[in-house]
Amino acid sequence: MNELAQGISVIVPVYNSAEILPQLVARLEPVLRGPGKAFEILLVNDGSRDKSWDVVCALASQHEWVRGLNLMRNYGQHNALLCGIRAARYATVVTIDDDLQNPPEEIPSLLGELERGFDVVYGPPEHEQHGLWRNLASVLTKIALQGAMGAETARHVSAFRAFRTYLREAFAAYSNPFVSIDVLLTWGTKRFSFVRVRHDPRHAGSSNYTMGRLITHAMNMMTGFSTLPLQIASLLGFLCTLFGLAVLALVVGRYFIEGTIVPGFTFLASIIAIFSGVQLFALGIIGEYLARMHFRMMERPSYTVRSEASAIAKR
Repeated sequence: MNELAQGISVIVPVYNSAEILPQLVARLEPVLRGPGKAFEILLVNDGSRDKSWDVVCALASQHEWVRGLNLMRNYGQHNALLCGIRAARYATVVTIDDDLQNPPEEIPSLLGELERGFDVVYGPPEHEQHGLWRNLASVLTKIALQGAMGAETARHVSAFRAFRTYLREAFAAYSNPFVSIDVLLTWGTKRFSFVRVRHDPRHAGSSNYTMGRLITHAMNMMTGFSTLPLQIASLLGFLCTLFGLAVLALVVGRYFIEGTIVPGFTFLASIIAIFSGVQLFALGIIGEYLARMHFRMMERPSYTVRSEASAIAKR
């Protein structure tokens, strides 16, 4: 479509949520439906291991405004979102998790803020419903985002977001297995805002985002979308150089003042260990960047769609 039709596309990455999907769709419909309003719900199945795809197909056959996209395997939440964003038909995109912790009834709040002239509006929770470790991992992820998005914006990042669909043109050519929707959105705009929303307990199952996965996601963002780790390595190298000069001044000064040298194998071994550790750390960071370049040269796709489900496709 050359011109996006006025309306709302709600994108839901789906993973092992067969029990929740019917309730999610039922709550989304009255929020989105209105006189003259066009809308669709895109359910992107990200390699679920339960009956989620069967539920998506059933919902798509019952409602013409529900579409299902079934990915070949589990690619990750942001990859699934990228698939849905590229398939969206309407001018405004809303992304929401499948666990109903973000109440669909809060969508009008995001849309209202979007109409004030912003391009992206986040819905951070008033009160987090996650555990201590998940919250700590979320903080680490937001710290990783600060380099690419700016500190103020990164503090309010949430999976519950609304933005203008034309922003996808800024990353239309992006093809990489490491995806961060929030960073990609910064390629198209700097007009961000946020609205505090209610955050409910999870209705069924448990979160698939463990602390380990969030830390991995944060590391992928830092090495994939910013030069912060390289800057840290450079800073450590500079500090170690200053430390080495200070040690040299100590040794030479003691020799000229006291006529003795600094004794002990322990002192020498400690200095060698410090400098060797910094060198290995810097080499590790450089290796991470080389790995990202390697994967990009392989041209691995961000996702691959296995099948699609919609009422229109069945006619």
